[in-house]
Amino acid sequence: MNENYPPYKLTNSMLNYVSNIMEKIGRTNYFESLKKYPELRRKSRIRSIHSSLAIENNQLSLFQVEDVINGKNVIGEQKDIQEVKNAYKAYEQIDKVNPYSIEDLKKIQGILTFAIEDDSGEFRNHGEAVYDGNIQIFMAPPHKLVPTLMDNLFNWMNEMKDKINPLILSSIFHYEFVFIHPFSDGNGRTARLWQTVILSHWKKVFNYLPIESMIKENQEEYYKTIQNCNNAGESTEFIEFMLKIINKTVDEMLVKQRETTQEITQETTQEKILKLIKKKPNITQEEMSKIIGLTRDGISYNIKILKENGVIERIGSTKKGIWKILKES
Repeated sequence: MNENYPPYKLTNSMLNYVSNIMEKIGRTNYFESLKKYPELRRKSRIRSIHSSLAIENNQLSLFQVEDVINGKNVIGEQKDIQEVKNAYKAYEQIDKVNPYSIEDLKKIQGILTFAIEDDSGEFRNHGEAVYDGNIQIFMAPPHKLVPTLMDNLFNWMNEMKDKINPLILSSIFHYEFVFIHPFSDGNGRTARLWQTVILSHWKKVFNYLPIESMIKENQEEYYKTIQNCNNAGESTEFIEFMLKIINKTVDEMLVKQRETTQEITQETTQEKILKLIKKKPNITQEEMSKIIGLTRDGISYNIKILKENGVIERIGSTKKGIWKILKES
């Protein structure tokens, strides 16, 4: 493979971003807990799908996308609804595909465009161009070159996957794929999903990071950077842009994950009382007060609520009796 293919330059900015991102995702105490909360992962996935489709002018809101995925009836364009169903199925395949297989990529593109394009899952057999209004801003390579260009790209990735950091390699892939524009439809969606495929097979946490949402927030810069790279004939600027986007996404998710897990894992006073009673049925309110770090009046107030709700009862005297849990709160 030509050492100048694909054309890009390694910069200090890239290296700094890679270092920062890897340091942050190395904080496994933050990201490991994501595995414990399926709902948190699911919401992240829904954000990814909504944002990636919105970039391509899908008009469904985040809540509508969630409803479609949950099997609810949604009023909207049938094409938009079908795109959501397809995208959810495609993202569910992330763990099951080989990031360095053209056939697997074609399979995913076929899922993304199912019931939307007649040639879903197959390379285009016609020319493609991108327009801004009536002005052509990009002409994709001739369709006869697409199989060779895709072979070259995947051969290069297979050759370099153990030599180039996946953060950089996946960004190069993203740009080169969009440039080749190998399918009639769904190229942007496929490029964004496949970058996630590459990254998540390297580090599982990327399966939970809605990078697409940060791209959506910076959509104008995203397209401008692609155009600048088209004009420059190399992907350096796009790689730096994507690393910046990934870095921002990691920062955002660190904050969101901390907030969410704190909310999920925070025990209420009543839960703490029940845990103490299970451990020591004859525990006194005074002992509870010292262990929990709450005033005696605070303990008495929460016990009163637990009694009124039929969760616990006191059997015997105040000093010699025991607590009995009647039901879980």
